[in-house]
Amino acid sequence: MYRSMLYVPATNERFVAKASERGADAIILDLEDSIPATEKENARRALPSAVTTCRSDASDILVRVNRPIRWCIPDVEAAVKAGVDAIILPKAENAAHVQLIAEAIESAESEFKPASMVKLLVIIEDPAAVMDARAIISAHPRVVAAMAGGEDLATALEAEPTAETLRLPKQLVHMAAKATGRFSLGLFGTVADYSDQDGIKALVAEARRHGFDGASCIHPSVVPLLNDGFSPSDADITQARRVVKALEEAEAQGLGAVSLDGRMIDKPVADRARLLLARAGRWV
Repeated sequence: MYRSMLYVPATNERFVAKASERGADAIILDLEDSIPATEKENARRALPSAVTTCRSDASDILVRVNRPIRWCIPDVEAAVKAGVDAIILPKAENAAHVQLIAEAIESAESEFKPASMVKLLVIIEDPAAVMDARAIISAHPRVVAAMAGGEDLATALEAEPTAETLRLPKQLVHMAAKATGRFSLGLFGTVADYSDQDGIKALVAEARRHGFDGASCIHPSVVPLLNDGFSPSDADITQARRVVKALEEAEAQGLGAVSLDGRMIDKPVADRARLLLARAGRWV
């Protein structure tokens, strides 16, 4: 999955030209919030060229489509035809909404024959959708990840978009994603002030402690902070290997737990260590 996802307006040729050099695990060609209503069709037409320009071995290409169905379906068709790896569905409303978009993707795939199945990521941005997050995220096998959208969610709540006000809904979406075996993306705070690198590092470290897998950003300077923060450190990897080895040696002696550095190591601890090593293996 993606440690870092960089948003790029599909019509901004200068940003598109540099996107593949930024080191992001995924480039999101945006058709939604960064594109004025009068430019939606132009953005759609720009997708084939933008996908070709951004394509590299290092980054997947994603497209964030629009919410109104009359714009969303043409967006989906254009994205699949252009050969994207995944579609991001904003303002996912309920399970039926996700299933409808998945059906549109399948229909486009049957016509345009992409090289691989197009994945689906959902953004949950409404209080009712937060309460139905588990059903939304598990609505279709194409859904591989979920995130909560801060600005629209805050607006719907009539709240300020702060880490404090959004913590609970983001945690609920995060738990729903993990409960359904999907990846969970996001931070509790905002990275809008991309000059505050220490603040961003703290936000990423907090999200990782809670089990988030990655996050998105709109400025390329944030990409390395996400990549570093969502990757296990060398020290983490070394310690995880020690934990796994210690418990395996204990189990070989018929023991279910062992002390390591003054700390009890049992199966749940070793399982977390194995998950960390598996995570590290994705980024080496």
